[in-house]
Amino acid sequence: MIKRKLGRSGLEVAPLALGGNVFGWTANEPASFEVLDAFVAAGFNLIDTANSYSSWVPGNKGGESETMIGNWLHQRPGMRQKVLIATKVGADMGTPERSGLSRDVILREVDGSLQRLNTDYIDLYQSHVDDPKTPIEETLGAYADLVRAGKVRVIGASNFSAERLAQSLKVSAEKGLPRYESLQPHYNLCVRDQLEGPLMDLCRREEIGIIPYFSLASGFLTGKYRSSADFGKSPRGARMAAMLDARGLRILAALDQVAGELSSTPAEVSLAWLLAQGTAAPIASATSVAQLKELLRGATLELPASAVQRLDAASAAA
Repeated sequence: MIKRKLGRSGLEVAPLALGGNVFGWTANEPASFEVLDAFVAAGFNLIDTANSYSSWVPGNKGGESETMIGNWLHQRPGMRQKVLIATKVGADMGTPERSGLSRDVILREVDGSLQRLNTDYIDLYQSHVDDPKTPIEETLGAYADLVRAGKVRVIGASNFSAERLAQSLKVSAEKGLPRYESLQPHYNLCVRDQLEGPLMDLCRREEIGIIPYFSLASGFLTGKYRSSADFGKSPRGARMAAMLDARGLRILAALDQVAGELSSTPAEVSLAWLLAQGTAAPIASATSVAQLKELLRGATLELPASAVQRLDAASAAA
């Protein structure tokens, strides 16, 4: 397994990150443990979660995914040294005391995440969403304290604009504070405009590792949603209507064609396309080992240049 350096940090990641958003939502503890075990056994190492997962589920408060991962680590002695744990802070948690990127919130939330994860340190701690109300120096200063304390190794950003990421990098350089070594953007064959352009150029220029989320567009790019009759196949089905247009059908047709030529699947080809764009480790989630195996095949699939070009053309903005 060839691992890629994440930004300029010392973290090296296998070419697929396991999304923890389903843990405590559509995957119960036994299923989650099976997926996590199989993920590591296959040689992969980056597990991504957040303090807010899965607060959208009725009755949940956030932190359920971290708790499940922490229980898994507790029951697997020696596993912590084999994996990289990435989590996040800063999303709207429903109260000001838990939301945003102020110093107080970060220092309070990191301890909650560490406790739930059953670990003494977080490998990659990410700003989940930008917080324009908090000075950048305050946020990065809090991260600096966490790095000095050994609670955090590397920091990353998620859902940042090119302008705000550039400003953060400037403050890091001028003040000698930790810099964001990764960016977690919404990026896939269906959604390209949130990364491509100035933001991707900035990441390449500054050597920032890209770990896109919604890599399979909430399942649309697996090909299982091809008409409104398919929306009931999963809790995410309601999100498919906006993608099931002429462009979406064109993308699915191109995926079918390439997958047929390579004896693979649309999901595998979708992940391979992301890696062909220079991303470090696309994030994808699985609720079963069978689903995971398909994702792992996509992480090692190499697309011919002609296939990349066809997918580029099919997914170009209308």
